[in-house]
Amino acid sequence: MYWCKIAQTNREFEAIAQLNYETFVEEIPQHMPHPSRKKVDRFHEENTYIVVYKEVELIGMVAFREQRPFSIDEKIGKVEQFLPRENCTKLCEIRLLAVKRGYRTGRVLLKLTQALNTFAYEKGYSAAVISGTTREKKLYKQMGFTQFAEAVGAEGAQFLPMVLTRQVFEQTLQHRLATNHSTFYPGPVKQLQPISYSDVSHRSLSFRALYERVQQKLCHLSSANHVGIIVGTGTLANEVMLAQLKAQQLGKGLILTNGEFGERLHKQAARWSLHFDVVAQEWGTAFEHKELARLLERDSYQWMLVVHGETSTGTCNDLASLAKLAQHYNIKLCVDSISTFGTMPFSLKDCYLATAVSGKAIGALSGLAFVFSQALVQPTATLPAYLDLANYQQGAIPFTLPAVLLNNVDVSLQAYPARYKQLQQRFEALLQLPFMRYQLPTAHYPMLVTVKLPSTFANLHIDLALNGLLAHGDSHYLRQRGFLQFATIQPDFHDALIRLRTILRYYEQVVGA
Repeated sequence: MYWCKIAQTNREFEAIAQLNYETFVEEIPQHMPHPSRKKVDRFHEENTYIVVYKEVELIGMVAFREQRPFSIDEKIGKVEQFLPRENCTKLCEIRLLAVKRGYRTGRVLLKLTQALNTFAYEKGYSAAVISGTTREKKLYKQMGFTQFAEAVGAEGAQFLPMVLTRQVFEQTLQHRLATNHSTFYPGPVKQLQPISYSDVSHRSLSFRALYERVQQKLCHLSSANHVGIIVGTGTLANEVMLAQLKAQQLGKGLILTNGEFGERLHKQAARWSLHFDVVAQEWGTAFEHKELARLLERDSYQWMLVVHGETSTGTCNDLASLAKLAQHYNIKLCVDSISTFGTMPFSLKDCYLATAVSGKAIGALSGLAFVFSQALVQPTATLPAYLDLANYQQGAIPFTLPAVLLNNVDVSLQAYPARYKQLQQRFEALLQLPFMRYQLPTAHYPMLVTVKLPSTFANLHIDLALNGLLAHGDSHYLRQRGFLQFATIQPDFHDALIRLRTILRYYEQVVGA
């Protein structure tokens, strides 16, 4: 199996120095021989090396660099004098492309080039320059590079100044390098079937039947009496929930936070100028229900707001215990169940209001927000019409609702209740990976696993991406804490898990953790 990563260990840098010597001293006489048979590049400290492995053997490399002057600048002068101005806004240099003899196949080169594309393209470079050896001129042309200045270097080790512009890459090469990515994202969910435009009007009888069928399925799944279906995101769903608390003037509330999305709810509630106290726990830490009971006993609260599944850590807060507290103290429990709805069976019947979305565990397209309630709410002229839950409970469909999104949800909901078992099995399969010993010690739910990476694995999510495996680690709150997440909800999970298991087996041997 061939796979790629960013070089980071001393052992990798030793192998790079050996391959550098074999290629650019022994094969291409660019440098003088040395008894060590190693050649450390003079820009080594500035290079990012993308390397390709055959299982645990390093067999190829390419170096990426953006610091000036480039090595090619030193050979021909600043490259800008040879290139159109529009190609010079953000330049990088690619160097030291080398593959061991015996492995010089199109497959290895494609793997290395795809990884380089994944690493560099999104950084927004206008062009990449190289000094390509004359003996591989045909290869570089196949990669999209064109010569822009005369050849340089001694006889037998001549190099061609060549450039690949972003425009040429996008027009001629990008589609050839397209990687079949598998994702472990906790949303949005990849759709395997093409999504077609629908001209069904949201005022038609056929749409009404579809709308009511989806409402019934959602209410059955949640044990709620009513659900409003709104075009928007989970943030909008929570805005509608908070708007009701504001409009009904329920008095003082209590907001529980132990992660990014609880803190986000807190900020949203503050924007509505709601009157509340906050119980803030460390991320991933369970709420002390005895402490909550003492707090509820001591003060007069009318509502309580909590995130059921805290996506930032994979923590599942105890909804049943919170519902008992709310009942005992006669307060209205409001729940963000965006991350948990559809992940496992649970009831919202004891929740005053709750929110969910289409593009998470149920596996549908993103774009629809759900607000559940046990009672019909009264319309109020103090709220914007689009945020007034009453408008979505009156029977009529108040605003344009795309049939294609609603039908997609209808089809996705057909997978229940079997999908609960499927997600649980996927979750357990993830936990079998030895790498999951780094999992956060918190109460879990079968949507995702969160691991706290040791420093030796700091590049893991980038390295996985180089191999077409997209884990969730780019959000700022994850990067700050060294968290990486693997979700169970994507349709290609089975194949992705097989690839992940294989790569991690070799990865841990190479990194040596």
